[in-house]
Amino acid sequence: MARIVYATVLITLLAGFLVGCQDPYGPSSRRLEGSPRESIPFAPPGASETDLAEKVAVSRQTYQQDLEYLVGYYTRTGNNMKLEWARRELSALKTMPKYRYILGPTPGEYKAATPIPAADDLFFSADAMEKSAGLVIGLRDESKLRLALQKYEQLIKDYPSSDKIDDAAYRAGVILEELNDFMVALDYFKSAFTWDPDTIHPARFKAAHVLDKQLHRYADALVLYQEALKIEARYDRHRQWKEFAEQRVRELQKLDEDQN
Repeated sequence: MARIVYATVLITLLAGFLVGCQDPYGPSSRRLEGSPRESIPFAPPGASETDLAEKVAVSRQTYQQDLEYLVGYYTRTGNNMKLEWARRELSALKTMPKYRYILGPTPGEYKAATPIPAADDLFFSADAMEKSAGLVIGLRDESKLRLALQKYEQLIKDYPSSDKIDDAAYRAGVILEELNDFMVALDYFKSAFTWDPDTIHPARFKAAHVLDKQLHRYADALVLYQEALKIEARYDRHRQWKEFAEQRVRELQKLDEDQN
C-alpha cells in the first residue's frame, strides 16, 4: 500500500513538472508584458557611418514634415484632441537634442580655387533656402536652416576644389552656431580660412568668438583675434568685428596678466 501511495505522489509531481515546462508563461519563459528581449539590428552590408548618419538626418526631416502635415489635417478637420497630440509630438521633436554624428567638414584635400558652375548653382540654392528661413538670427525656421546646411555640406563634399567651398563652410558655421552646435561651427569657420586664407568672410573673427564666448578657450581665442586683426580687419565691411576684437584682445591680455 505504501508503495502505491509513493508511486502515485511521484507520478503527480512528475506530471506537474512536465506541464509547467510546457506552459509558455511558466517561470522559465515568463517575461514582463511589453518588455520583449532587446534586439539590436545589424547595419545593412556595406553601409558606412556617413551613410547611416545621413539616413538619420533625412528620416528626421521626413518625420517632422509628416507631423506638420498631420497638424494641418487635424486643423482643417477640427479634431482638437488629435490636433493637440500632434502639436505636442511636433514640439517635442523640435526641442529634443539632435546630434550630428559626422563631425566637421568631410575629410580630404580642399582648396578654394576653381569656378565650377554646378557648385555655384548648389551654393545659390542653399543660399535661397537659408534666406527663406527668415532674416532674424535666433528666430529662423530650423528645418529650412538644416536643409540649407545639407546643401552647403554637399557642395563641399562634391566640389572640393570649387571657389565656393570657403563661402559654404562659413555659412555652414553660421547656421551651426545658431543651432548651438559650437564645436562643429568652429571646425567650419576654421576650414573657411584654411581653404581660402584671403576669404572675404570674417571667419577668423567668428572662430575666435566661438572659442571666447561659447567654449571659454581664452588663450586660443586671443591668438585668433590677433590673427583676424592682421588679416580680416583690412576689409572695411568688418569694422564692427575689428572694434570688438580689439576690445577683447585688451581684456584677454589683462586676464592673462592677472592670472600670472
